[in-house]
Amino acid sequence: MELESLLDFIQNKNILVTGATGFLAKIFVEKILRVQPNVNKLYLLLRAPDTKTATQRLHNEIIGKDLFRVLREKWGARMHSIMSEKLTVVPGDISKEDLGLQDSDLREEILSQVDVIVNLAATTNFDERYDVAIGLNTMGAKYVLSFAKLCVKLKVLVHVSTAYVWGEKEGLLLEHPCLMGQSLNGTPGLDIETEIRIANEEVRRLRSEHASEAAITLALKDFGLKRASVYGWPNTYVFTKAMGEMLIGELRGNLPVVIVRPTIITSTYKEPFPGWVEGIRTIDSVAVGYGKGKLTFFLCDVEAIVDIVPADMVVNAIIAAMAAHANEPGEVIYQVGSSVSNPVKYNDLHDYGFRYFTRKPWINKDGKPVTVKKVTVMSSMDSFHRYMTLRYLLFLKGLELVNMAFCQYFEGTYTDLSRKIKFVMRLVELYRPYLFFKGVFDDMNTEKLRMAVKETTTEADMFYFDPKIIDWEDYFMKIHIVGVVKYVFK
Repeated sequence: MELESLLDFIQNKNILVTGATGFLAKIFVEKILRVQPNVNKLYLLLRAPDTKTATQRLHNEIIGKDLFRVLREKWGARMHSIMSEKLTVVPGDISKEDLGLQDSDLREEILSQVDVIVNLAATTNFDERYDVAIGLNTMGAKYVLSFAKLCVKLKVLVHVSTAYVWGEKEGLLLEHPCLMGQSLNGTPGLDIETEIRIANEEVRRLRSEHASEAAITLALKDFGLKRASVYGWPNTYVFTKAMGEMLIGELRGNLPVVIVRPTIITSTYKEPFPGWVEGIRTIDSVAVGYGKGKLTFFLCDVEAIVDIVPADMVVNAIIAAMAAHANEPGEVIYQVGSSVSNPVKYNDLHDYGFRYFTRKPWINKDGKPVTVKKVTVMSSMDSFHRYMTLRYLLFLKGLELVNMAFCQYFEGTYTDLSRKIKFVMRLVELYRPYLFFKGVFDDMNTEKLRMAVKETTTEADMFYFDPKIIDWEDYFMKIHIVGVVKYVFK
């Protein structure tokens, strides 16, 4: 594999970015503008009914963020004019045909001018409504591909998926495609059109029964989890992302397609500055709960590898991949993670959290520092269920009986505790596959791409995505946890 200069590839290009308000998309946009101001135009697809709303989202949710402070310092008073010249908002919706574009002139401009499409639009909620997840993660992938086929100058489509399309499989998980109709557990009959139909039928059934929107949402969340489990996926998110990959692989034709599968994405390692994060993600919610002193036990295999990768490395891999496969018909998959080349374990994360919050304790609402202790780690679901039974469920059953005896006097207390316990049990079931995950993600293709950047360009330091350079202790203690705490307190 030989690469031209990545900066030269980006120069004068027109790039369509879907899901432009998302975490990765913002980092991608900032990186392109910062390293190659001679990019011609970035078309940013945002879910919005009109240009005015889309423009408001651009300013409030993208360029107004602290992420862009380096560019603001660099460009100063020219910031607004440069952004106006380089960025074009595109109101639309990838869950609709033709990406929901209403402006016919803008549509024709994009179709005639775009060189690269980077599809970053998705719902990453494990517990999403099934109809919503299929619309965005499955049909959205199909609609982006259909649109890409109409772009007369298109050189490559990059679709960002997730490494966890592999579900709960163990061992070395290869950079292989998700084949149409192939389940993870061997159950036959996976048909995407059928899944779409039964999701829509479920919505219609619930509405015909005059269910409230809250009830419909909860029912469709449960329905998605059930459909995923039938075919061997642990949650709606990874199931619908896998089906999206299937559609792309089946329908791409001769289009150059790159599928990038990141693992668990964390705060920026280096650019535009270390530790930028937005939103409290899976492992971050644990860190915050622990720092606040609210996490007294944790459920995981402490020796299990947790595959994490900083967001800026994922973005750099996307840029390298789109340059490497421009005008090359076919599909290539890159898994971007750390479990093979530089693994970190849950036990390491536990240790980093304890040491960080011991040195820099969380300050509570009363202005007092929170003292953290080593948490009790439960290494199996059986031990967790025993703990919950002894600590909460027996008490809840007793409270139910007392409540009945006292004519529902304790109804509020019982309902509140019951709701909290159900919430915890649901979260545990959602995240269980990743707390005991026994797979590692092969990144041979990604390693070849890294070597190509290193050997055939002079830009390896600018477009770094080798996890071997990360000192995890340094990263968590000095960068990531610092960024998460800053985000929570901002």
